[in-house]
Amino acid sequence: MTSTPNNAPDHLDEFSTLALAPALQGALRELNYTTLTATQQACVPALLAGKDAAVKAKTGTGKTLAFGITILNELIADQANGHSGVHSLVLCPTRELAQQVAEQLRLLAKQHANTKILTLVGGVSIGPQIGSLVHAPSVVVGTPGRVMDLIRKDKLDVSGVKCLVLDEADRILDMGFTDQMSWILGALPKQKHSMLFSATFGGAIQKLTQQYLHKADIIEIEDNRQHTQISQLAYTLQDDRMVYAVAAVLTHHQPNSCMVFCQTKQQTQELADDLHEKGFNVHAIHGDLTQAQRQQVLTQFAIKTSNLLIATDVAARGLDLDQVDLIINAEIADSAETHTHRVGRTGRAEQTGTAITLVFDHQLKALAKIAEDTNSHIPIKHIQALRFHANRIVLPTHECIMVDGGKKQKVSKGDLLGALIKQAEIAKEDIGKMQITHDKAYIAIKQRSVKHALAFFREKRVKGKNLRARKLR
Repeated sequence: MTSTPNNAPDHLDEFSTLALAPALQGALRELNYTTLTATQQACVPALLAGKDAAVKAKTGTGKTLAFGITILNELIADQANGHSGVHSLVLCPTRELAQQVAEQLRLLAKQHANTKILTLVGGVSIGPQIGSLVHAPSVVVGTPGRVMDLIRKDKLDVSGVKCLVLDEADRILDMGFTDQMSWILGALPKQKHSMLFSATFGGAIQKLTQQYLHKADIIEIEDNRQHTQISQLAYTLQDDRMVYAVAAVLTHHQPNSCMVFCQTKQQTQELADDLHEKGFNVHAIHGDLTQAQRQQVLTQFAIKTSNLLIATDVAARGLDLDQVDLIINAEIADSAETHTHRVGRTGRAEQTGTAITLVFDHQLKALAKIAEDTNSHIPIKHIQALRFHANRIVLPTHECIMVDGGKKQKVSKGDLLGALIKQAEIAKEDIGKMQITHDKAYIAIKQRSVKHALAFFREKRVKGKNLRARKLR
C-alpha cells in the first residue's frame, strides 16, 4: 500500500479537465457539476488511473460522485470492447444509502444508452429482484446480505465484475456484515479495480484493505475544520424524564425541522410514540420498519410534510436530506465520530444550525471527552431552565399525498405540477416539494387543498393515466 498526500494538483479543480467519456461530461454539465470537492481532487486522479484506493473522508464530501464517474467511465470503455453482464458492484451498509447511490449513478449515466443500474437490498421481496436479473444489469448497488443471497442462488452472476466499491466500509463492518462482505469478495474475480471509502481507518479497515485491495493508494482527506456554524449546548437530566426534556427543547427552539437520535430501535420507537401523544408530528426511522415504510418516512421528512424524525445512528449516515434546523441527542453518542455524524446533519452548506445533547450527571465526563476530541465548545445547562408548552408545538404547513405512479410510469414532477395547477386549479403556492421514485410520487400539499387534490386524482387522468392517490398519515 502506498500513501497519497491529500493535496491534489492545482489545475485539477474542474470536471471539464478530466479525461471522461463524452456522455459523462454531458451528464456532469446537465447536473451543474463544475468544481471538484477537496475529497474528489484528492482521490479522482488515482481512481481514473485505475489504481486500487482506500479513501478516508467524511460523509457528504462527494465520494459517490468520485467513484461514480470512475466506474461509469470504465463501464463505457469496457462495453465498447465487448464486455457484457454485471460490470460494477457497489456494496453499501444500508438500504437508504444503496438507493441514493443508485439514483446518483442513474443521473450520471443518463446520456449513455442501455445502462441498467439495479438496486438489490433486503427488506423487500426477493422475487421481483430475481426477475430483474433475467437481463443482467451493468451496475449492481446493494447491501451485503441480499447480494450474497442472490449470488448463492445463482441468480446474480458476478464472474465478469471489473469494478468493486465498498462504500462506508467502516459502517458495513460496524453493522455486522463482515462475514457476508468477505464471502462476496471471495466470489469476485481476483483481477478487478477495487475502491474502498470509509470515514475512519481503524485496524479492521486496514486489514480489509491489505487483504482485498492490490497495492492500494491510501488517501486520507483530513477535515480539521470546526463546525463553527453549529451552536452546541448540553442539558443535564437528573431523572428519567427524557420525553419531557425532548418536548421542552422542541417547544423552546421551535425548529421547522429536527432530528432526534437514540441508541436503540426500541428507544427510538417509544420516544416517537410518546411525542406523538403530546401532539407532535413525528416519525421514527429504524431497522424494524419495512423498506416501504422507511421510504415513506424519509420522503415525508424530506418534502417537509413531517418535521420531526426520531432515528437510530444508522440514519446518521447516508441520508440525502437538506438542512436540518435542530439536532437533539436524546442519548449521548457512543463516540466522538458518531457525535460528529449526528451533529453534521445541521449547519450544512454554510447554513447555521443547533445541536443539543441530553446527558445525565454520570455522563458529563464522556461529554467532555467528545467536546475535546471534536474541538467543540459545548456549554452545559440544567433542563429545569426549560418548560414544555403544548401551544408552542410547530406543525408542518403541508400534508403528503402519495400517488401510485412514478418513473416507471413515466410520470414527472412537471406532469404532476401542471395537472394540479391547470386541471385541478390548485394555487401554485399550495403545492410544495415533490419526490418521484420508481413507482410512486410524493407531493406536499397545503392542508386547505388536500381534499381538492385527492378528488382530482379520483376523477381525472394525468397523461392519460388513472393514478390513485391517498394522504399519508
